[in-house]
Amino acid sequence: MAAGAVPALFTGLKSNENVLGFTKSMNFVRVSDLQRVKFRRTKVSVIRNAIPDQETIELQPASEGSPLLVPRQKYCESIYKTVRRQTCTVMVGNVALGSEHPIRIQTMTTTDTKDVAATVEQVMKIADAGADIVRITVQGKKEADACFEIKNTLVQKNYNIPLVADIHFAPSVALRVAECFDKIRVNPGNFADRRAQFEQLEYTEDDYQKELEHIEEVFTPLVEKCKKYGRAMRIGTNHGSLSDRIMSYYGDSPRGMVESAFEFARICRKLDFHNFVFSMKASNPVVMVQAYRLLVAEMYVQGWDYPLHLGVTEAGEGEDGRMKSAIGIGTLLQDGLGDTIRVSLTEAPEEEIDPCRRLANLGKRAAALQQGVAPFEEKHRRYFDFQRRSGELPAQKEGDEVDYRGVLHRDGSVLMSVSLNQLKTPELLYRSLAAKLVVGMPFKDLATVDSILLRELPPLDDIDSRLALKRLVDISMGVIAPLSEQLTKPLPNAMVLVTLKELSGGAHKLLPEGTRLVVSVRGDESHDELEILKSSDVTMILHNLPYTEEKIGRVQAARRLFEYLSENSLNFPVIHHIQFPSNTHRDDLVIGAGTNVGALLVDGLGDGLLLEAPVKDFDFLRNTSFNLLQGCRMRNTKTEYVSCPSCGRTLFDLQEISAQIREKTSHLPGVSIAIMGCIVNGPGEMADADFGYVGGAPGKIDLYVGKTVVKRAIEMEHATDALIQLIKDNGRWVDPPTEE
Repeated sequence: MAAGAVPALFTGLKSNENVLGFTKSMNFVRVSDLQRVKFRRTKVSVIRNAIPDQETIELQPASEGSPLLVPRQKYCESIYKTVRRQTCTVMVGNVALGSEHPIRIQTMTTTDTKDVAATVEQVMKIADAGADIVRITVQGKKEADACFEIKNTLVQKNYNIPLVADIHFAPSVALRVAECFDKIRVNPGNFADRRAQFEQLEYTEDDYQKELEHIEEVFTPLVEKCKKYGRAMRIGTNHGSLSDRIMSYYGDSPRGMVESAFEFARICRKLDFHNFVFSMKASNPVVMVQAYRLLVAEMYVQGWDYPLHLGVTEAGEGEDGRMKSAIGIGTLLQDGLGDTIRVSLTEAPEEEIDPCRRLANLGKRAAALQQGVAPFEEKHRRYFDFQRRSGELPAQKEGDEVDYRGVLHRDGSVLMSVSLNQLKTPELLYRSLAAKLVVGMPFKDLATVDSILLRELPPLDDIDSRLALKRLVDISMGVIAPLSEQLTKPLPNAMVLVTLKELSGGAHKLLPEGTRLVVSVRGDESHDELEILKSSDVTMILHNLPYTEEKIGRVQAARRLFEYLSENSLNFPVIHHIQFPSNTHRDDLVIGAGTNVGALLVDGLGDGLLLEAPVKDFDFLRNTSFNLLQGCRMRNTKTEYVSCPSCGRTLFDLQEISAQIREKTSHLPGVSIAIMGCIVNGPGEMADADFGYVGGAPGKIDLYVGKTVVKRAIEMEHATDALIQLIKDNGRWVDPPTEE
């Protein structure tokens, strides 16, 4: 990757800024102040450093061809173990946020804020479920007036849970509600700026500075009021609601998200107000993770220690929503980032508490044990700019009797563990692997399992079971068996699972020439133990660290393994293999897989996964695996939904409408549909979606293609059919498959 060295003594530098420096260490850089300045007769990219009297030694693109120029940079306390980032304490009412305190759990009401009784009832239910903080939407003066009664009623009922006002577009409303609520959430994208029109605007430096002055003028009264009343604040950037100004200057990017928040943070600091936290939410977990990392990297440079509120916005419902949240939130918790979390689900708010608690417990345990591996140097992982490491897929070799090219999928592979008992009913097995059946014979489909693992091969005289396996091998589904099984009960054309020790000992040489090898690796082995990989012909690696390991971190061990492979130019595909204990709760399995595998896939590290859990439903494990790949923006096997979690602004029953739309459109892989309760969570928040269903007014729906509204004010009873017609008009519809 190209890198540019910057001289330690950099003379002749001109800039409008009086303080222009460089960072001495490659661990620190201010990414959001990248500037083009004159050096002799040319322009170069430099980054202003907040720490005076320091130098820089090297800048490099965040990834090959990226316009973002950064040194290798620190975004967490440690890359090789989970160490919680040290943050200051922010008081939200009587609840303390920060690294000296537990990870706080929060959610948001869905009632009409003007309905005081209903809102109070819901807040009490949320508090009883175990939330530490509750957010309430406050969109106008009537809602702000109701907040006083809500707060007083709760206090009278002995509920002192802190309340947060969710503010968009309404500085005057924020000023009013700051007199009674404990915390104000402001969205930098729309607090002082107009609603984004997604226009590319040209700015001079003077124009840009005038807009910053306008923001300061509008925002300062709220900061002063929060200081006066002892309120907290969240500067909460959303990827989908960046202003036209930010998008024109920085792009619709994580970097733009960070700068949007920092504009407001600088005003807070200028006014000596420090009781605030940051958030960087996006519906895409990959974007969300990158944005938080950039934010923290910049805070390290500044010497700031403000807490983080973590969340994946518009995650959806059910296991899909829990999986997306686990990928985003869990990834950051593994790196010791995060002080309060919300899992945004299109469900009743109290239903968010349990997955929140499970994630918080996972992060707490990892940090308490400082799970990780021995220190290692990391040179190849891209922290801020996604770049997938694609393992070299199996190719055909001379003499192969079957086609091995389908045992892994280019967009991410799903492997499943199959028992001898399942082989006794072949057609049921084929269906459970999501294969198509034609006259009882299996064929691969869009979401068919790619390979299977058999820990025990059927006896040589079990003709029916062996025929069932042969039919899978014939459709290029990989069948993997342990070395000991293949030596004693050989299955033609099976791939053989070996440990590093077996590989080093040479036992695999007893197998027929050309046998495909699958190597199981923990990731924490010494380099001497891994050395055998350099001289081995390996079809794939299974990264398998026992789930019961207390001190060794799965994510860090995998990063170490990938670093070794990259350093030695070994391009073997790597499958993340997790064996969950038999008593694992379904939600813990989803969250554990999303966290431990998702944390690697969002960095482009890995080619698929194999989840095992005794007594768990086979279809559940398969669907969870495919959901994880799709949540990490890899293999798309079903319709993608961007669904907001509902709040007091919502103009229809989100859960009911979402269920209706899913029932009629869930068979459209490659199509993304946003279901938004109101325009605040409208075209910007659904930036990734192909089509949008957005509440425009009570009982009325607006339909979007991308970010463009194409039909307005459709009666709700006709809106779902109109959405389907819109999908058809754009050539994206296929009829649902008929049952065989």
